[in-house]
Amino acid sequence: MKLSAVACALLVAGSADAYSTPSRSDLRNLGSKSMASSGPRKVGASMKMEDFGFLKGSGIGFEDLWGAGENDAVISEVALEKALNKDGLRYRLNRTEKEADEVGRLFDLPGFDVNLPIIGQTYLGPPKVASVWEALGFTATSNNEARQEEKLKAIEKARVATKGVKGGEGATLRSKWLDKYGYPRLVGSGGIFYADQLSSDKVPMGGFNMGKSGRMWPIPEIVESGAYGGDKGWGMKKKGTAVDGLPKKTDM
Repeated sequence: MKLSAVACALLVAGSADAYSTPSRSDLRNLGSKSMASSGPRKVGASMKMEDFGFLKGSGIGFEDLWGAGENDAVISEVALEKALNKDGLRYRLNRTEKEADEVGRLFDLPGFDVNLPIIGQTYLGPPKVASVWEALGFTATSNNEARQEEKLKAIEKARVATKGVKGGEGATLRSKWLDKYGYPRLVGSGGIFYADQLSSDKVPMGGFNMGKSGRMWPIPEIVESGAYGGDKGWGMKKKGTAVDGLPKKTDM
């Protein structure tokens, strides 16, 4: 009985201590956690693109897209411009290095290089353009002779295409379509390539190369030849031949 009384007394004392009113210091430190400091940590850049070789050789793997080869130029605008310049093509309406050197600095004014903070070495001076209007962008164009040659190649490639959509019949389908419906089927037969008709073109391009009409007034003569009654407008149909030189069908 004495042991039970002693146990009850201890239990009451422990309960009283457990539910005692906390001090302000206890409340301030509530939820706080002390951690040993081991000094500052340095975390280096470690983000990487990695496909672990699973997509290697698929054409969409990291090495296929960004590795050394013909595609490595697209990783940088500077590299892309240089790659295009090698083929004589302009990038973002800017003249190629060769074309720029041919026209020289605007008004033959001098320029100089300075080493600026953050930016580094920078050229300050007039651009290599033919006129103020080109410098302002009004007459700047990517449609140089090299680009026009590429457009003509693409038109010819579409015209003699051996495959259409989904691997179907190509240019040979057009004469059959002409016999059946009275006009050649260009869509789906590999015969459509849009070559924009520009005033800087040496020869008319013809847009979609379908002999369409349409014009704005006034327009340069070279544009009229491509967009209205000229060689690449509906004038090609007036001459009696369609885009691919197919004869006009009269027995419908």
